[in-house]
Amino acid sequence: MKTQFGNILLRRRKELGFTQEYIAKALHLSAQAISKWERGKTMPDILLLPALADLLQTSTDELLGHHRQYGKTVYDDRYKADEFYWGLEPNEMCYDILRLKPPSQRRLVLDMGCGEGKDAVFLARCGYDAVGFDLAAEGIAKAKWLASQHPTAAAEFFRADMLEYVPQQEYDILFASGVLHYLPPERRGAILQEYQRCIRPGGLCALNVFVQKPFIPPPPDEEIDGGYWRSGELFSLFADWKFHRCEEIIFDCVSGGTLHQHVMDILIAEKIV
Repeated sequence: MKTQFGNILLRRRKELGFTQEYIAKALHLSAQAISKWERGKTMPDILLLPALADLLQTSTDELLGHHRQYGKTVYDDRYKADEFYWGLEPNEMCYDILRLKPPSQRRLVLDMGCGEGKDAVFLARCGYDAVGFDLAAEGIAKAKWLASQHPTAAAEFFRADMLEYVPQQEYDILFASGVLHYLPPERRGAILQEYQRCIRPGGLCALNVFVQKPFIPPPPDEEIDGGYWRSGELFSLFADWKFHRCEEIIFDCVSGGTLHQHVMDILIAEKIV
């Protein structure tokens, strides 16, 4: 991804007739830093990307190479409504993050499958630097709008497919709520291993997954493309991590306006080594 980003940056800079020195001055950086980006040696801090994109008259998605045409998702129509499909109340795992790794120092959060961005924006408002991505274009549009209502919150969003996207920088916290059932069972271990690698030592993974039980009917408003997880399956993929929270719950849900129940495994795990 570093090489791809560097090629996109170099091409766009030359199209606009900008020098490395011009970009460096505008961003209060050294020309050497810009050169390293273009040569694929390093990547800019992801929170610097919006300013760089504005300077280059493009979008962060284009800079990151996420410009291919994705198909419409089942959630795009649901996210078109003015109200937020999942509401604005933050997921309870956000409070686990605040308790275990408070933003007393800079902490970078990656929200995997962020939907309409409510959790990423909440964490950003609390003092974290948050980055979220999702496949639903309407969700990303609403997430960006929500972030714009809180200008002091450091939250950025881009469109990407979690089956393809591989993080290229380190994060302190990985957050994923209500989305990991879209990982095909045969790829779950490999994909989560890639995300585990991008977490710094001492960082957290805050994740939940839907679990199938024979006594709980399927929800009326959701397509489980990859399939439900088995009880304990998520926990087994983090066997070498320190568990702060590890539980299975049954809860009522009214998403989509219909009362139903879910079974969910919840994991808050810390990377020690």
